[in-house]
Amino acid sequence: MIGTTFNIGTIRKDFPILNRKVNGKPLVYFDNAATSQTPKQVIDVIVDYYQRYNANIHRGVHTLSQEATDAYEEARGKIQRHFNIAKPHEVIFTSGTTHGINLVANGFSSFIQKGDEVLVSAMEHHSNIVPWQMLCERTGAVLKVIPMNLEGELIMDEYHNLLSEKTKLVFCNHVSNALGTVNPIKEIIEAAHRAGAAVLIDGAQAAPHIKADVQALNVDFYTVSAHKMCGPTGIGMLYGKEEWLQKLPPYQGGGEMIAEVTFEKTTYADLPHKFEAGTPNVCGGIAFGAALDYMNGIGFDAIATYEQELLEYATEELLKIEGLKIYGTAKEKTSVISFNIEGFHPYDIGTILDKLGIAVRTGHHCAQPIMDFYRIPGTVRASFSFYNTKEEIEAMVEAVKRAKAMLL
Repeated sequence: MIGTTFNIGTIRKDFPILNRKVNGKPLVYFDNAATSQTPKQVIDVIVDYYQRYNANIHRGVHTLSQEATDAYEEARGKIQRHFNIAKPHEVIFTSGTTHGINLVANGFSSFIQKGDEVLVSAMEHHSNIVPWQMLCERTGAVLKVIPMNLEGELIMDEYHNLLSEKTKLVFCNHVSNALGTVNPIKEIIEAAHRAGAAVLIDGAQAAPHIKADVQALNVDFYTVSAHKMCGPTGIGMLYGKEEWLQKLPPYQGGGEMIAEVTFEKTTYADLPHKFEAGTPNVCGGIAFGAALDYMNGIGFDAIATYEQELLEYATEELLKIEGLKIYGTAKEKTSVISFNIEGFHPYDIGTILDKLGIAVRTGHHCAQPIMDFYRIPGTVRASFSFYNTKEEIEAMVEAVKRAKAMLL
């Protein structure tokens, strides 16, 4: 029964935004795959930083700079422990997942030759397609696509057939933002390594639901964004194995990423600072650590169980609506439902839902190849978090029925 694993009422009190009204209706926030809401515990950490010790880090001898530096590096340690990363300098602070992917794609230009192959899955977000296309344009490498079936699952036999001695890189999301599919990344990583290829996993959509263990996965790179897991925007993490991070050239120059600069030559700082040019998002990094504390305080097992109950309930109730079709019916899914109603544009459905106080995403979700695969312009996407409720799902279902009736 929903709500038995933890106290949903207590949790919702942590999120002040859930008390507001939109268009005169109680807010129902189902756009969590785009960005999650922020609990008061994390907001308080942000306010405390700016009220008490706002300063630049790693370069000041004064007290505020030292306090900010200590808090920032403490957050790096929290990220290290959360993802079971072996060494703190394998944690690179980034502005988000897109930054992390671009950092790796740019660096790999040094290792890729014309005719080499890189593999990407058919269900990627644009951020995990475009940087690799740019890499191929720079190097002459060939981009190949791991296909998927109508259920929204990767066709693994095809993946294994695509791997060869030419394969240098494989990149794939852990969870699809548009379909909610949980990809078999352990199998993907092991097979790629047997072929001699490195693997980058986009963990942006998995991190709010699954506590990834990068050592157990033996993945080469794993990247996430804090704002999808109760943290602020503009901050994220790239994990890289030390051997790869040592080999990759710096992505940007300036700030604390140098060891010594003359007009003749520059030498670079040790990890992780080699990849953290300029003034970092100090407050964001500290708040990222606070967000991990918050979610771990609830427990990822409890979160996953509860969200799975929400997913199953919403799927069952939505499918009772005549003409409604769900895209993405993989056996392993997180709490994302993409749907359309026959005869109606997803934008029209989404606009009416907003008028009723319900926030969903409409469109291609920055994953146009998936929409092309299904030959649709886009979907209505409802994505749930651990602070959502069965009652909110019932409100959405009634709103969808009302939207359908209004558009007939």
